[in-house]
Amino acid sequence: MFEKVLIANRGEIALRVQRACREMGIKTVAVHSEADREAKYVKLADESVCIGPAPSSQSYLNIPAVISAAEVTDAEAIHPGYGFLSENADFAERVEQSGFVFIGPRAETIRLMGDKVSAKDAMRKSGVPCVPGSEGALGDDAEENMRAARDIGYPVIIKAAGGGGGRGMRVVHTEAALLTSINMTKAEAQSAFSNPMVYMEKFLEHPRHIEIQVLADEHGNAVYLGERDCSMQRRHQKVLEEAPAYGIDRKHIAMIGERCAEACRTIGYRGAGTFEFLFENNEFYFIEMNTRVQVEHPVTELITGIDIVQMQLHVAAGEKLPFKQKDIQFRGHAIECRLNAEDSHTFVPSPGRITGFHMPGGPGVRVDTHAYQNYVVPSHYDSMIGKLITYGDTRDQAIARMRIALSEMVVEGIKTNIPLHVELMNDAAFHQGGTSIHYLEHKLGIVAK
Repeated sequence: MFEKVLIANRGEIALRVQRACREMGIKTVAVHSEADREAKYVKLADESVCIGPAPSSQSYLNIPAVISAAEVTDAEAIHPGYGFLSENADFAERVEQSGFVFIGPRAETIRLMGDKVSAKDAMRKSGVPCVPGSEGALGDDAEENMRAARDIGYPVIIKAAGGGGGRGMRVVHTEAALLTSINMTKAEAQSAFSNPMVYMEKFLEHPRHIEIQVLADEHGNAVYLGERDCSMQRRHQKVLEEAPAYGIDRKHIAMIGERCAEACRTIGYRGAGTFEFLFENNEFYFIEMNTRVQVEHPVTELITGIDIVQMQLHVAAGEKLPFKQKDIQFRGHAIECRLNAEDSHTFVPSPGRITGFHMPGGPGVRVDTHAYQNYVVPSHYDSMIGKLITYGDTRDQAIARMRIALSEMVVEGIKTNIPLHVELMNDAAFHQGGTSIHYLEHKLGIVAK
């Protein structure tokens, strides 16, 4: 096992990885920007290195600075967390070439699954069901593209092959709008991802967003840790997640989970990863794979008792997974609310100083946050300041505990989305379960019903 790990990230995930390391007796190095000098995880780390000014392009995305920090502190491995450089194949490659261990998949695997076209092709070969769509990237032949759309059936969605985070997507309802939409998405893809390739899929009208968590080692072992329902989202950004997914037959989950595990074995996957699906009319359709730990990993940890971050460390150190699929048991229900420094309905960010801060407690309550009283939320990064997770023997108990936990929370001095979560915990459709990915936008009036 490693003696020292550098954490190439910030915020709550930096603290989460640090805690996993400390529990295992591993020393930690925190890298930080000038804006994060007073952060909790920086103070708690064994060592810290400032890697640049506040803008992420000059600090957290600065590959030479991150690797130099590992060199000067004699770290052995680098954990990228999520976001920033976590799915950057060039970074993973540079880390390994510099003599460090990248705590994640190999660079070639990140490249394979990071390109949505090659990822879908690999999944089809592995027997993982995909959304009906174009065979590969769209070319410049207008007639061929219009014919492909007719074969798929409107509405269709144009997606950037190198996209992610809800960017690089455009829904097309009519043939008249198709060619303009393709060209606009290509231009956006080139600007945002330096990759103009786009592809076409059937746009499902009322799907749920279901994802399968996997773990795999370099010895050919792979397991799935059940599923998460991430359907409560707006503009492709998740707001609330839960595990397991309400109302889906367990045999169906086992079938798709085993296909995902087999896909990991086929492509030689290593580490933690997530297969994301749209689920409609009792069918799963693969959309992408995230080759990193997810923001919502705590709900899976609570229903399985498995520490996903520690498993990442064990696997990266060359160890075998300590369990087989038959050893994994699923118990109870967990819900996660993402806590953002933003207006609860306009979603406008609200950076600034937190003047009052109190986190809830009690049975089945977990809080993952780097915030504290007098902490200044910087304006340079994502607005998430933490996650509130509750666990119960049943879904109803998990909801009840979340409602209580939200009522106990105090975050003053900035706006947060806590009022939205309170509203959702009292929402009849959420209580019933199984809402689609469009439900929250309809509820908020972002899109017409």
